[in-house]
Amino acid sequence: MQHLVSPVGIVHSCFKEKFAIPRQPHLAPAARGVLELLPPFDQGDAVQGLEQVSHVWLLFLFHQALEDKPRLKVRPPRLGGNQSVGVFSTRATHRPNGIGQSVVRLEWVEPGRLHLSGIDLLDGTPVLDIKPYVPYADSVAEAHNGMADAPPPLIPVDWQDAALQQAQQHALRLGQPLVALIEQCLAQDPRPAYQQPQPDRRYGARFWDLDVHWHYPEPGRIRVLDVQTAAT
Repeated sequence: MQHLVSPVGIVHSCFKEKFAIPRQPHLAPAARGVLELLPPFDQGDAVQGLEQVSHVWLLFLFHQALEDKPRLKVRPPRLGGNQSVGVFSTRATHRPNGIGQSVVRLEWVEPGRLHLSGIDLLDGTPVLDIKPYVPYADSVAEAHNGMADAPPPLIPVDWQDAALQQAQQHALRLGQPLVALIEQCLAQDPRPAYQQPQPDRRYGARFWDLDVHWHYPEPGRIRVLDVQTAAT
């Protein structure tokens, strides 16, 4: 049996590429975006009542990771990227139907738009459905997960003086908590766990309309090198 589904909206996100996106929602509270609803859901009637809700579940498509052949096993980053486990025991992006879910903070609502924070969604992500978070039903006090029982450990992030000044200037232009966004995302160490970065290797990711570059001056520490307007 097959079913045809259509997006109810598209996410406009601070994350313009997959690298350095947090691997779960809420790990970067400064990560913001707007869910633009599509007709007929762009009317005020569709979001009436959401002003009473602090968080929503988003069901979405991993639109840049869709695959024709389903995977039975995957190698989740949480296990270092080298250990295979069953696909249904992970939240890996390689899903049988490409469907993901995230619970995100709903900052405010307007007809046709939901303003969100704590997101882990790539720019352009199609959203299939929106559901209110219900604390008494969605929070399970005795729940456990042996593979992911706590957030990943954070590593320290420091800045070249010029890079910090660049980020602060762009934050004012964007009206966004850019310094916090960069620090919160990089502190989770976005590089593949099996890589051993050398101090002279530069890494980069795009946040909003900016290219951010960093390196590892020593194992377990990141230094932001520059924050530049992205080339068009």
